[in-house]
Amino acid sequence: MSAPPLLVIAHGSRDPRHAATVHALTRRVAAARPGLRVDTAFLDLCAPSVPQAVGRLAADGVRDAVALPLLLTRAFHAKTDIPAVLRESAAALPRLRLRTADVLGPSPLLTAALERRLAEAGLRPGDRSSTGVVLASAGSTDPEAGAVIAEIAREWRHTGWCAVRPAFASASLPRTEDAVRALRAEGVRRIAVAPYVIAPGFLPDRIARGAREAGADLLAPVLGAAPEVVGLLLRRYDEALRPAARRLLSA
Repeated sequence: MSAPPLLVIAHGSRDPRHAATVHALTRRVAAARPGLRVDTAFLDLCAPSVPQAVGRLAADGVRDAVALPLLLTRAFHAKTDIPAVLRESAAALPRLRLRTADVLGPSPLLTAALERRLAEAGLRPGDRSSTGVVLASAGSTDPEAGAVIAEIAREWRHTGWCAVRPAFASASLPRTEDAVRALRAEGVRRIAVAPYVIAPGFLPDRIARGAREAGADLLAPVLGAAPEVVGLLLRRYDEALRPAARRLLSA
């Protein structure tokens, strides 16, 4: 039997860099798992929509698929938007079974991807102990999501950084520029901003603008198609299939 296809569901953006980055990521996921069909859908602003992508799977005769939210925290989109649109799509196509994978974060693989991007931006291993990092996420009104970002910052701080502070581009405080200035006021010699976002767009641009305006020494690229993100998508896909595998083995 062929493996169930993977449907990656991204947020969507008017910024063309967003969709281009998501597609680059899903192409790498497909290349890393030969024989696995990997499709892409967007909640808003980009095509195909989730119903369009699900309909395409059904039209191709697919009977079982895994939907994976391309999200870093369990906030509103993961808890409400994506489950609702998947329920609606599945109701119209009763012969197609849709399993939902977990969101990507938190995960040590994402921390490794952040460190990869910081290194690509010019941070050297010997700079770690004198560098303060601003972990800059998109932000959410969901308190659970904010707490997760704060916990990631606390845990990351214990790996040798001078300091790690969370920041948010929307909904919550502090903003990126505020976190950079606070670290500078505390005497931190070098400050790096690490965007905890998958793809470019309005909020990542706000993070970058805040980093520049506050005089951060280094700004890392978005996570994008980092190898660690590719591996994490495949891990979440495999995890989504395990309950069914256990049922088959016990049958």
